[in-house]
Amino acid sequence: MSRPLAVIVLAAGLGKRTKVRFPKVLLPLCGRTLLDTVLDAVAELEPVRTVVVLHHQRELVEKSLAARIGLTVVDQGEPRGTGHAVQVAMAELADFDGDVLVCYGDMPLLTAGTLYDLCEARGDAAVSILTACPPDPSGLGRILRDEDGGFCAIREERDCSDFELDIEEINVGIYCYDAARLRPALEQLSDDNAQGELYLTDTPALLLAAGERVETLELEDVDEALGVNSLLQLAIARSVMQERILEEHMLAGVVVEDPTTTVIEYGVTIGANARILPFTVIRRGVVVGPDCEVGPFSHLRAGTRLEPHAEVGNFVEVKQTTIGAGTKAKHLTYLGDTEIGAHANIGAGTITANYDGKAKHRTVIGDRAFIGSGTVLVAPATVGDGAMTGAGAIVRRHTAIGPGEVWVGVPARRLRSADDGGREERT
Repeated sequence: MSRPLAVIVLAAGLGKRTKVRFPKVLLPLCGRTLLDTVLDAVAELEPVRTVVVLHHQRELVEKSLAARIGLTVVDQGEPRGTGHAVQVAMAELADFDGDVLVCYGDMPLLTAGTLYDLCEARGDAAVSILTACPPDPSGLGRILRDEDGGFCAIREERDCSDFELDIEEINVGIYCYDAARLRPALEQLSDDNAQGELYLTDTPALLLAAGERVETLELEDVDEALGVNSLLQLAIARSVMQERILEEHMLAGVVVEDPTTTVIEYGVTIGANARILPFTVIRRGVVVGPDCEVGPFSHLRAGTRLEPHAEVGNFVEVKQTTIGAGTKAKHLTYLGDTEIGAHANIGAGTITANYDGKAKHRTVIGDRAFIGSGTVLVAPATVGDGAMTGAGAIVRRHTAIGPGEVWVGVPARRLRSADDGGREERT
C-alpha cells in the first residue's frame, strides 16, 4: 500500500433473516466464520489499525476474536445505521491519517486483491466505491452517473424511479476513504429519512457537493459482491469458497478425483501428487503429505497429519493423529489421538478408544506394526515396532505391547513363542 491503511469492519447486526440464535457473522464457512474470513482478507493488506464494530451478542463475537492480535473492538451501542457505525469506529481512529477501508463482516467472498485495487483506485479522490453489475440487481442500491459516466450518487432501490430501476450497476457497500475528508462528511449525515438512521451511502454525495472527487471500481467477479443475509446465501457462498479452495489445491498438483463430492476446508495443506477420492471431508488444520491417498468416504479432522505415501480409505475417521509414511488404514476405522509409525497396517474395523468419559488419551503404534481387523486399543496404550494384534483383540488401557510381540484375544494377551506351542501367556 502506498499510504497507511486503517480498516473498519461493520459487524454489529444480529442477522434476523438467518433465523439462528447467534450473531450472523459467526456462521461457519469452510472452516472459518464469516467474520474471520473477512478479517483474513483485510489482514493481507497489512493495515496499521483494524477496528471491528459490534453490538448484538458482543461478548460472543469478541470471544471468537480472542486469538487475533492488533484488533480494536468497539460497541456501536443501539445501532442507528451504517453511518453511525463508522462514526463510532472513527472515534477510535481520531489520530489516524491515511486510507480508511470500510467493509462488512458478512461479505466473505471479497478477496484481498479486490480490496487492494479499491484502495489504489482512490488515488487523490476523497473516496473510491466498489460497484458491480450482477445478473439481478433487485433490492440493491443503484449507481447514478452523469452523461460523461462520472459518479453522481447512490440511490436506494426504494427511492429509484422506473428509469433508475433499470440501471444494472449497484453499490456493493465497500468504500475506501481519505480519513481527513471522511470526518467532515460523517458530521454532515442526517437521520431525516424513513428509517431514522445515518446512512454511509450519503457520504459520497456529500463529498461531491463539497467539490471533492469520487472514484468507482467495478468488480470483475460479481460473486464477491454476495452478502450473507440468509442460510440460503450462506450455502451459495460456501459453494463459491469451496470451488476456490479446490482449485488452489488442484493447481498445486493435488488430484481431486471428483470436486463435486469433495469437501476441503480453508487451512488444509496437501502435498503434490496426493489423490483425494470422492466423498472425502478434510477439515481445517489437516496436513496431507505428497503421494498420499485419501478416500473414498474418509473424514480427516483437525490435528491429522499424513506422512508421504500414507493411505486412508473407506469410512475411516481420523482426528489428532499422525499416520506415518507408507502406513495404510483402508477400511471402517476410527483413529483418535494416535501416533502411528511408518509402514504399519491398520486392519479393517480398528478403533483407538481415546475417550474415557472425562479425558482423551493417546495411543502409540510403532513402525511396521500390524493391527488385526476389529482390534480395539483402549488408550493409553502402546504397540511396539513390528508388533501384531490378532483379529478382534481388545487391548486394555495401559497395555504396552513390546516390539515384535503378538497379542490376541479378549482381553488381549501376549502369545508365547512358537517353541512353546504358540499358546496365550496367562497372567
